[in-house]
Amino acid sequence: MTARLLILRPQPGADATAARAAALGFGSVVAPLFTVAPVRWAAPDPAAFDAVMMTSANAARLGGAALATYLALPLYAVGAATAAAARDAGFVDIRTGDRDAAALVERAARDGVSRLLHLAGADHIALDAPGISRIIVYAAVERADPLAGVVIDAATIALLHSPRAAAVLAALLPPEARSRLRIAAISAATARAAGDGWRAVAVAGSPADPALLAAAAGLCDVNPDSE
Repeated sequence: MTARLLILRPQPGADATAARAAALGFGSVVAPLFTVAPVRWAAPDPAAFDAVMMTSANAARLGGAALATYLALPLYAVGAATAAAARDAGFVDIRTGDRDAAALVERAARDGVSRLLHLAGADHIALDAPGISRIIVYAAVERADPLAGVVIDAATIALLHSPRAAAVLAALLPPEARSRLRIAAISAATARAAGDGWRAVAVAGSPADPALLAAAAGLCDVNPDSE
């Protein structure tokens, strides 16, 4: 049975993931659970911070003109896609982490950063670490009936790009549907947010599409019809 990927992340990332999946020979269905929109925010004094952190490319895409306030500061980015979006926004000194936000905060601390400005989405879980100031610059809004018309069967592998997406998908599907669905999660936190009851779960080795697609490819070896 040929696997089919269910891509649930917002646009424009969803189409980018679909293109990467197609290059690997996957068919896919794009059904974003959310739309993302900018949130009005006031930029604090850049002198109050040693560096900026972004955990999603959406912060760079939707942060707006106020991002220019911080272009002289180092930028810590989770994943290559976030780093690329930050570069497009004008940041020059970019330090990319290939794990999660907590690991990136630890790296910044080793670099001597004690005052970190985290430009985040409204649903991002606040990091329990000293010296971090979080400002919301965008929000993801749930779409009405996002899975209408989408066939979810034993051939489907859902790609989960965030803990919130994992929780929403779990809430949308009854236990019987979850028991037939394989999921690939971009992080361990995302896998935890999905809860139990899935046919199989794989976690990406790093928070980036190539690793997530590799995790999905690994799930192709899981026979959806076996016990």
